[in-house]
Amino acid sequence: MDDLKLNNIQQHWDTLITSAISWAPRIFTAVVSALLIYLIGSWMIRMIKKLAAKGFKKRNMEASLQHFLLNIINWALNILLFIVVVTQLGVQTSAFVAMIGAAGLAVGLALQGSLTNFAGGILILLLKPFKIGDFISTNSGVSGTVQAIDIFHTKLVTPQNHLIVIPNGVVSNNSITNFTQLGTRRTALDIGVAYDADLKKTKDILMGVIKNNQHALTDPAPQVVVTTLGDSAINLSIRVSSSTENFWKMNEELIIDCKDALDKAGIGIPFPQRDVHVYNKQLI
Repeated sequence: MDDLKLNNIQQHWDTLITSAISWAPRIFTAVVSALLIYLIGSWMIRMIKKLAAKGFKKRNMEASLQHFLLNIINWALNILLFIVVVTQLGVQTSAFVAMIGAAGLAVGLALQGSLTNFAGGILILLLKPFKIGDFISTNSGVSGTVQAIDIFHTKLVTPQNHLIVIPNGVVSNNSITNFTQLGTRRTALDIGVAYDADLKKTKDILMGVIKNNQHALTDPAPQVVVTTLGDSAINLSIRVSSSTENFWKMNEELIIDCKDALDKAGIGIPFPQRDVHVYNKQLI
């Protein structure tokens, strides 16, 4: 009985050795070919990324969009290379693809908010409603200079030097005011003068101040218009365009120079006031 067991073990061992010897060349060939595919594929991925980067730079593509697209290309090509290498080793790709699909569905359901921000980041980078360095304002009241456009968030720096991080899903699904993109901004500075002021003379004085300002543009033409008859003053609006970088400097200079010019001309700028009439009634 013991001899029979030993014979069976010997037969199984001989069969295993024979199978290993017969399969060894195939396994060796598969491993070597998979390694070669990996090495050649990795080299090709690097070359493709370099060519893509050169193409993006020739088109003067924005740095954030370049970085994003290169990451997408890198991930897509590496995943494709991994599938090819695994297939060469004899793994069934159908089950592998099904597993990736199930994992992707689970991750997608768990990260719905992040995927919304991801999609918003793609829309921002492709449609370019703003770019790094632009001063923008959202309908939620947040405003600042764009410091970075990441895949999931946009970073703004406020004039008070505060860093604000906004989810891209919120930015892409709401209205945005871009103060920088057109290259110029137009001020609407309101000034009130007394009711006894000569309005034609006042308009000429204010227009003279505008013409003497070095930052004021002549195209489109500046305007000084009477807008409303207020409770305490007649209101005029000064409408002048300037380059984006000189806008705030021009706005401040116009306020100072307009007040000085009106003071020198004896034209008052009244403050809100109220007349109170007191009636003394005699009681009978």
